[in-house]
Amino acid sequence: MSNKIQIFDTTLRDGEQVPGCQLKTEEKIIVARALEALGVDVIEAGFPISSPGDFLSVVEISKAVKDPVVCGLTRAKKDDIDVASEALRHAKRGRIHTGIGSSDVHIKHKFKSTREQVLEQGVWAVKYAKSKGYEVEFFAEDAGRADLIFLAQLIEAVIAAGADVVNIPDTTGYCLPHLYGKRIKYLVDHVKNIDRAVISVHCHNDLGLATANTISGLLNGARQAEVTINGIGERAGNTSLEEVAMILQVHKDLALTTNIKPEKIYGLSKLVSGMMRMPVQANKAIVGANAFAHSSGIHQDGFLKHAENYEIINPAQVGVPSSSIILTARSGRAALKHRMELLGHKYEGEELNTLYENFLLVADEKKEVKDEDLVMLAANMPVLVK
Repeated sequence: MSNKIQIFDTTLRDGEQVPGCQLKTEEKIIVARALEALGVDVIEAGFPISSPGDFLSVVEISKAVKDPVVCGLTRAKKDDIDVASEALRHAKRGRIHTGIGSSDVHIKHKFKSTREQVLEQGVWAVKYAKSKGYEVEFFAEDAGRADLIFLAQLIEAVIAAGADVVNIPDTTGYCLPHLYGKRIKYLVDHVKNIDRAVISVHCHNDLGLATANTISGLLNGARQAEVTINGIGERAGNTSLEEVAMILQVHKDLALTTNIKPEKIYGLSKLVSGMMRMPVQANKAIVGANAFAHSSGIHQDGFLKHAENYEIINPAQVGVPSSSIILTARSGRAALKHRMELLGHKYEGEELNTLYENFLLVADEKKEVKDEDLVMLAANMPVLVK
């Protein structure tokens, strides 16, 4: 089995389903080209039958990028597949992503159907999509809650029908990582033709486990990860591209690699956040404002002595200009001395102690002490030490 992980980005499809995050076609092209530069393998460009705008976006993105596979989502319906096929006609490599619900909850309450009918419809959809001449990916929606024996039967049948990729989504974010990994391993061990397709993992973040579930799936045999920039997506969001990429980068012992260029991550995060009007939470891993910020005195002292004491990633690796030392009432003398030296002022011994005591008075009044506050403290030092 290859150790190369395909990165399937669905920022422009699942990510764009977030209320208020819709993009115009020209904006989507900008993001798609940035995703190509980042090194993603597959761009899910939209759901072509859903609207004229989405159809046009898939058409234009197919023209605009040359290296990634361009993917269009469909339901297991003839009209959906026909429209997606037309939208992908300019793609250097096109992929139709079709599928149907696989859990009994979906089969009974969404489709008012039976397992037998769902299996038959899934096989038909794959065969019909394959007849269009594109790669075909099949999604077994809500696979995280599906009966495992039936899920294996469904996956085996669609691979026999021609599916190149089989997507095992945790659509509702229900799974625990060890159980999701076991689910992928079960398919690897029990689907006799599984070697003819790539297993893909598509996880949602309803319980905050999307990235953990994705990694568990990869460790158990999946070789495609479906992700979004900043983890945006339906409800609580999708697996975050930057988290998966950097987990594999940091944990080289896993021996799993991607084509992602990490130094482009932060810039693309800012681009997507700005275009989609979706702020990134400050404590978001990798790209949040506080991801490389240190405010605790103990942490600041350790960081200033050796960055790896508190940073497992060099911020420059992901395109962040530098780490930051945030001065608050929790900061210590080491951080204050460091910041003062950057401003051209050097303090030692009792003079530093006096400065620090006055700094704490300012810090207790403010959430964060800025450089202009430090300049004022320095200006008052001759008076304070007499």
